[in-house]
Amino acid sequence: MPDLADLFPGFAAEWTATRLGRVHARVGGKGPPLLLLHGYPQTNVMWHKVAPALAERFTLVIPDLPGYGWSDVPPTDEAHTPYTKRAMALAMIELMEKLGHARFAIAGHDRGGRVAYRLALDHPGRLTKIAVLDILPTYEYWARLDRAYGLRIYHWTFLAQPAPLPEKLIGGQAEFFFRYKLASWTKARDLSAFDPRALTHYLTAMSDPLRIHASCEDYRAGAHADVEHDTADLAAGNSIGAPLLALWGGAGIASSAATPLVTWRKWAKEVSGEAIDSGHFIPEENPRETARALLGFF
Repeated sequence: MPDLADLFPGFAAEWTATRLGRVHARVGGKGPPLLLLHGYPQTNVMWHKVAPALAERFTLVIPDLPGYGWSDVPPTDEAHTPYTKRAMALAMIELMEKLGHARFAIAGHDRGGRVAYRLALDHPGRLTKIAVLDILPTYEYWARLDRAYGLRIYHWTFLAQPAPLPEKLIGGQAEFFFRYKLASWTKARDLSAFDPRALTHYLTAMSDPLRIHASCEDYRAGAHADVEHDTADLAAGNSIGAPLLALWGGAGIASSAATPLVTWRKWAKEVSGEAIDSGHFIPEENPRETARALLGFF
């Protein structure tokens, strides 16, 4: 990929070997460790507007998830194993351990939020606190997939179709597809919330056929193994023990399914949260209120 604008000035760039290949991360700030995970169809750059405020209180580790951004694209298998949130959570633990953090706080947006809550369920001793941004658990989305909700999150079923159907269709008009997706999930229904330099990061990464494929594998895992893992936790009565903050956009995706706090209280013992005046991309549409809420919680 070409050189792109540095949106984390003063942060180190780290490349860390994990079971899913090398993970690229920006690291900076001072204080206890806080892992920030991005979602689809973005990269770690999505945190650039809130990172300066958070870095005053925390040592931030801001990776590209496997298959996204500058991180390696792990080879897949028939079960989409490397792209399950369970596998990604293990890679994030490896990243944090190698950076010297055995225990840490975590915040995840969109797909990163799914990695975050899976890590909390599978490895409860690792986390001090967890924040999830504009998501409900994967199980809950599939359970609510009626006509109205299916029209809202049609990409869940589209991207999960067998390869190479979505890859070929997206690849034919990748820039159009991703500009449309980003704009349609904002409150304003346009791209005005995104720094043009950040937008270039997203479009550059997602113009790579390997990363288009990786993102489809992410959603294929979400349609199969991820929801199976959630179902098993529900059946076993497992819940997240770490304090959990749920933030959602007032015009975002999570708010259209159910009251997020009611839903998250099925999955976690100690839940707080609030709506932010934004669409889906909370840290970029309303960075001031996002930083306030995260700092108050962590």
